[in-house]
Amino acid sequence: MRLAPEVTALTLALLISAAAPQGACADLRVVEILAGPTRDWDGSGVFSSRDDEWIELMNTGTAAIDLGAYFVTDADSIPRYASTGTLAPGERRLVFGVDAWTWERANGHPAFGLSLGNSGDQVIVWRIAGAETLVVDSYAYRSHEAAADRSVGLTAAGDWALFDGLNPYTGTTPPLGTGCAPTPGQPNTCSTTPSIVSTWGTVKRLYR
Repeated sequence: MRLAPEVTALTLALLISAAAPQGACADLRVVEILAGPTRDWDGSGVFSSRDDEWIELMNTGTAAIDLGAYFVTDADSIPRYASTGTLAPGERRLVFGVDAWTWERANGHPAFGLSLGNSGDQVIVWRIAGAETLVVDSYAYRSHEAAADRSVGLTAAGDWALFDGLNPYTGTTPPLGTGCAPTPGQPNTCSTTPSIVSTWGTVKRLYR
């Protein structure tokens, strides 16, 4: 998974250090973040605080997106992950820390994975458009959203909700807890209907 050849690490550094236009409209959105894993979310059979972090991206538009022009960073704006291919309307892309680590190594970056801070951080989606690097989406989360096995996700109503079914949150700082488990690779819905709590890794192993 490489960026276009002309977009080297040095080029990215120069682009990011420039004043990047903010608020550019795009359909590639950050829709869920789990920054504090304590279990094997990626299904590797081994827990890793680096590898089992994850973010979920989604094409919320009506046309396919060419992922080759996009990359992801945390708040320090150092490229952490980029992909290739296309993302169909409504399709989701789940990115684990191990995916970011693999991409960083393959592209000559220091390999730290997604590097999501547990005391609060930001996930930023960038798009390279000619000589400009545009911020197309971002979400800054707080420490209670990054606690063990909690995720924060964008709901169909456009609000961010805390999926704290595996580690209940009783505080009063928004977003408040929903009592529902994280939903990797699935719509961010929450109901009072009892369900079996499972990680993405457990689900993935059923189909191997």
